Formats: sequence, C-alpha cells, structure tokens
Amino acid sequence: MSGRVGDMSPKQDEVLTEVSGARSDCEAEAARNFNAVKAEAMIRKHLEFRLKMKVDTIISDWKPPEVIERYVSGGMCGYDREGSPIWYDLVGPLDPKGLLMSASKQDFLKTKIRHTEMLREECRRQSEKLGKNIEAITLIYDCEGLGLKHIWKPAIDTYGEILTMFEDNYPEGLKRVFLIKTPKMFPMAYNLIKHFLCEETRQKIIVLGSNWQEVLRAHIDPDQLPVAYGGNLSDPDGDPRCRTMIKYGGTVPKSYYVQDSVSVQYDNSVTISRGSTLQLEYDVEAPSSLLRWQFASDGADIGFGVYRRTKRGGGQKVTDMLQVLPSERYNAHLVPEDSCLTCSEPGVYVLCFDNSYSILQSKKVSYKVEVLPPPEEPMQNPRSRGEQRLQ
Repeated sequence: MSGRVGDMSPKQDEVLTEVSGARSDCEAEAARNFNAVKAEAMIRKHLEFRLKMKVDTIISDWKPPEVIERYVSGGMCGYDREGSPIWYDLVGPLDPKGLLMSASKQDFLKTKIRHTEMLREECRRQSEKLGKNIEAITLIYDCEGLGLKHIWKPAIDTYGEILTMFEDNYPEGLKRVFLIKTPKMFPMAYNLIKHFLCEETRQKIIVLGSNWQEVLRAHIDPDQLPVAYGGNLSDPDGDPRCRTMIKYGGTVPKSYYVQDSVSVQYDNSVTISRGSTLQLEYDVEAPSSLLRWQFASDGADIGFGVYRRTKRGGGQKVTDMLQVLPSERYNAHLVPEDSCLTCSEPGVYVLCFDNSYSILQSKKVSYKVEVLPPPEEPMQNPRSRGEQRLQ
C-alpha cells in the first residue's frame, strides 16, 4: 500500500481518520509512518508555516526579484507516464555567490515555496483531467557543470534551509528524483546535503549512468521530454532545450549586487602579531577527504597557504613540508575567502596564516575550518549503464 488516498491499508485508513478528526482544522494527509500524534503536530506546524509565509496567496500576490527570475535555473516541463508534472533543476548554470549577493535567503525560500505551490496546483489540474489522484512530481536533477562554486559554504547553508523547509512542509510531494550527468565531485557535494534529507526522501533519489536518456524515456513519453534530454519535445521555434519552460540561469552581473559579501559565522578569531605566522593542523585520515576553509581579516590583507607534513611528530618547519597550496596574500579584509581542496593523500595538513611580511601591523583573523570525510560507499560511475539509489 502506498499510503495515499485510495491506496491505504485498514490500519493506515484508521490513523488518517484519527488525525483528521483530532482537530477540525487539521484536514490533511497523515504524515509519514502513520504516527497520529506526530502527524497532528506536523500538520499544525505546517498550518503556522502557511500563515507566516502567506502561502495561500504567494502565487498571486508575490513575485521573486528580477535577479532570481532571470538567473535561477530550472522549470516545469512535461509530464511523466503517470501524469505527474516534471520539474527540472540544472545545477551547472547556477551562480550561487552572485545570487546570494543579489537577493536575500528569504527571497530564495519564498521562490521555492511559490514553485512548489504552483506544482501542487498543477497536480490538482492533472487529477481532474485524468480522473485519478496526482499528488507528487518527478524531479530531474541535471548535475552537469557541478563544481567547487556550488559547494561554497553559504550556498550549502541556504540550500540546506530550503531542503529542511521541503521536508517539514511537503514531505510527500516528491515521487522520484533522477540524477543525471553526475561528475566525479558529486559524492562530495551529496555528502554535504544528505543530512538534511530523511530516509524516505533518500530512497527516492536515483543516480543514472550513461543510459540516462533511455531510463528517462522509460518513465516519460518522448513527446513529453525535451530533445536535449532524449525526447521529441521542443519549443515552437524548434529550441531543443525548451527555454520557454526551463530557465538556464547564468552568471549574475554585478549590477544586481546589493551587498559586498555574505554574512558568515566563524568559529574562531585570533590576532597574529606583526612579523609572525599562525599554523593550524588538521589530521586527514582518509584520501579524497575535503578540507575547506573560510576566513576574513581585519584592516589589511593576510598571507595564507596549505602544507602537508612529511615527517611524523612536531618540529617540522613549514619550509620543509610538502606545499599543497602555495602561500599568497589575500585581501580578506575586503572579500572574505572561502575555498577548499580535495586531499589526495591522508596525513597532517597545516593551514598557515602568514603575517611575517608586516613589520608594523598585527592582524586579526576570523576563521572556520572543516574536514569532510569521503563518501562511505562508492557512488555511481557516470559511464556505467546502471542506476543506484542513494543512502
């Protein structure tokens, strides 16, 4: 039994009746696992969310800022073989830093709510048209072009807030997710966001291999699938990418920027005396771990480089270590630095803040450093023909 209306076991139907009757204002589906108490709490929280975010009128009364309309990629295009709407998310064309410099996190959250409510309306229209319940969408997540810019910490934090909003308020709005054209760095990116997803959602995510077009056609009639994705659908002018329905984003012009930087919460602050350095050591236990850092300086620039110890124990000078990232001076007092590197080998990595060139001025540096382990299990090889569900 799917647990959806019209396809429930007697026990599920009993719990749904209990939840719906517990309070007159709680007329909605029971939450996952058919726990009546949790379901009622979830529904009440959702009703508060709808009131606070003005969800009932968000389609008619609110429009995203122009920069989001023009530079956030994705869109609804076609229906799967069961009649569910299909939404495309394209990660490659996104410019996370440019977007977050140009609009607030609240704007992005409201945009995603608006898109979701539009899809819910489309599901209702499909239900009436087809004479059956259409309650969830198919999502195609195009990972081509996924790069380091997409795992920028403020972008991951914002995406995490959006995913949490979905899990809390639209837990059963998703039928399946197809991930296509996943690059080598996808496992690292997925590791950063998977803790925002519950187990039920993870089970709906399917990574497709080199035969992704064939798999999509098995679930979507070619006439409902853009030519660019292996189908027959194109725009009236013949555009195979269906740009009238799917937006392809791009780099945000700086003329849209409304702020100089994105607020970052740092874990530590330290003053580095004039003519001295600060060394931070991090033990990387597994190859392919990600070492990422953010830092800002007060008043003037600061030198920064990354090294790896070649001898066990202390006492080794930086000049005798293996240089991983050459030291250079960063204008972190103007633009906070945010970057990372994949550690090809395990070992002790040393992040060195260098103020040795300054004979007059001490520097205050605020920083946050993380070591992210590699995926626990091997992920789908993009060249393989199989498919894999994520955990």
